[in-house]
Amino acid sequence: MKSINCISLRASSSAKTDITIIVHDQRTNQQPTLGFSIKSQLGSPSTLLNAGETTNFVYYIDGNMLANEIERINSLVVKRGKKEHADLRGRIKAIAQNNCQLIFDRVDRQVFSNNLVLIDSLLPEILAQILIDFFSKEYSLLTDLVNETAISNPLKYDVQNEHKFYEYKIKRFLTDVALGMMPSKIWSGKYDATGGYLIVKENGEVLCYHIYNRNDFEDYLLQNTKLETASSSRYKYGKIYSENGQLYVKLNLQIRFIK
Repeated sequence: MKSINCISLRASSSAKTDITIIVHDQRTNQQPTLGFSIKSQLGSPSTLLNAGETTNFVYYIDGNMLANEIERINSLVVKRGKKEHADLRGRIKAIAQNNCQLIFDRVDRQVFSNNLVLIDSLLPEILAQILIDFFSKEYSLLTDLVNETAISNPLKYDVQNEHKFYEYKIKRFLTDVALGMMPSKIWSGKYDATGGYLIVKENGEVLCYHIYNRNDFEDYLLQNTKLETASSSRYKYGKIYSENGQLYVKLNLQIRFIK
């Protein structure tokens, strides 16, 4: 570590670049200095998009519920081992059983909302629908969730020629998250990890997904990620609440690698 001037085994959580490499590029006959993000399959799967209150999506509830029913839904829990956790899927199912519908209202934090709009003006609405499908159905893999969204086509795209609107936009989102965008920081569109990803496989082999091979990189991100439920108490989501007589509920977005 001393010989390569490495003083830490991990980069700051505020940076996407884990290692900076001078690449001898035979294609262009140049030697650019590029930043790479390192993802290891040796331990627990790492996150692509970390959960936080910054990644909460707010929905208003279209319909009426009695106070005692709201209290009952908010108290639904599920046991995992000896611990009780909020039954988030049960709560969303119970809302639907009360003839109520979740309607996307906004992304909770304006910086993250603007970051998403910068990537694609309709990205907040697309992610909001994917979150509803995740918390109301049995899907967690992003490939399955994107397919579900494409089938329901909530934004009413013209799909008669089979354009893959949702897949394209989610791939773009995942790439920007992987290479630079963070929910809590203003996103300028400039990549931090300018080289790509280094993947350390379980057998110790290292794969490189270089931005040169952007199609392969985007396919890798979509095919190897899933949505995950973060702590509802820590990030303050999953409970019905009222503002100015309107009922709301928040859902949280967290994306993790499958392996």
